[in-house]
Amino acid sequence: MERSAFTTLFLVAALWNLTGAIFGFFNTAFTFELFFDRGLSDPLMFAVYKGAWGTTLTYFVGYLMVSTNPVKHYGIVVIGSIGKLGFIITLLNLYVAGIAGPVIFVVVMGDGLFLILFAYYFAQLYKRSVV
Repeated sequence: MERSAFTTLFLVAALWNLTGAIFGFFNTAFTFELFFDRGLSDPLMFAVYKGAWGTTLTYFVGYLMVSTNPVKHYGIVVIGSIGKLGFIITLLNLYVAGIAGPVIFVVVMGDGLFLILFAYYFAQLYKRSVV
């Protein structure tokens, strides 16, 4: 995978996170109801849930930064990968507990695909002795 492919990968990752943030951060109650099939009326839960999607918005900015220099900014990808894995595990646990609906699999599959691509990115960096 060449540098231009890495740039494209992280631009797409940024857009993926921006899409989630548009729904979750800017339309918090709708997204909560879509994921959990219940209303979001508690103001504290609203703030916590919106804050979680704010993290997704932050990842959008981070992946944009990585796209400018994928070799230099690999640390952001480490943090983003940990976040994606944690989000996948949390969503799957919520699904198994009967709290989240099947729509969460859109996020699980998307983030899972990015984890696989990020693993390939790290393998290429390691192969080139960059990290």
